[in-house]
Amino acid sequence: MSKGANELVEIQLKDLLKEIEVVTSGDCLSYLGLIAFGADDAIRDAVEALRGRSKQRGRKLMVILETQGGFAEVARRISDTIRNHYMTVDFLIPSHAMSAGTILAMSGDAIYMDYYSVLGPIDPQVESQDGNKLIPALGYLIRYEDLLRKANSGNAGAAELEILLNFDQGELYSYEQARDLSVSLLEEWLAKYKFKNWKKTDSRGLKVTLAMKKKKAREIAQMLNDAKRWNSHGIGINIDRLRRDLNLKIDDFGKVENLNRLVRSYHKLLTDYMQKRGQRAVVHTRMSYQQLL
Repeated sequence: MSKGANELVEIQLKDLLKEIEVVTSGDCLSYLGLIAFGADDAIRDAVEALRGRSKQRGRKLMVILETQGGFAEVARRISDTIRNHYMTVDFLIPSHAMSAGTILAMSGDAIYMDYYSVLGPIDPQVESQDGNKLIPALGYLIRYEDLLRKANSGNAGAAELEILLNFDQGELYSYEQARDLSVSLLEEWLAKYKFKNWKKTDSRGLKVTLAMKKKKAREIAQMLNDAKRWNSHGIGINIDRLRRDLNLKIDDFGKVENLNRLVRSYHKLLTDYMQKRGQRAVVHTRMSYQQLL
């Protein structure tokens, strides 16, 4: 695309995002890409620029998020950064937010999805031994634990014992830390933000205590962290299943006609533009369009 064409597309994207801001009554920030180191820095810069121009202190931020996942610790840093500037933070998922993206979305006061949107299991990702790719940590932990049980019961073959002995104990410990961090973040964020307006139980009308909120948050975190339950790191969990199986309140932006139209137009234009320009990660606000990778 020519420079002039790029400028026209970015003007269209900014105008659409500003319309979404009017409908959602707050600032908007879009992040499409891996939840990886560098994303936190770019989001910090974008948020600080937005807050510098906002007239109302404590305004709401809508984060439009699309990601295959990444690092739980980066998700935590992004959430902490956003919460430093905004009292209310909502997440809107036009297509998918997997793994660390699901963790990050769970830090929102509200989550907006439609019938097409999916979240994923909170299987944390870590760097491979060669550092060239991200791998799901739970798969390695489950494989190691299965082999260890076989070995302890005397049922492991020679090939399985060799695999077991080749597991790096330091790496296994880092996988356990990533798993535990994912669960603890969900326990903290769900109880503090997502459940903050949960005052009474639906069935008996009992007063909801902080202990009840934490218990429910822990149950949801453990279900999302159960790799065997979902069978796949990359499986998509849609709005109906999140509501039914996890009893999570999810807002359906597809039922809000004007918001649905704007989000779908904006998301399609942005993803098409990124594809044509070969961009893998972008932070976009009404103030700036920043390519990360």
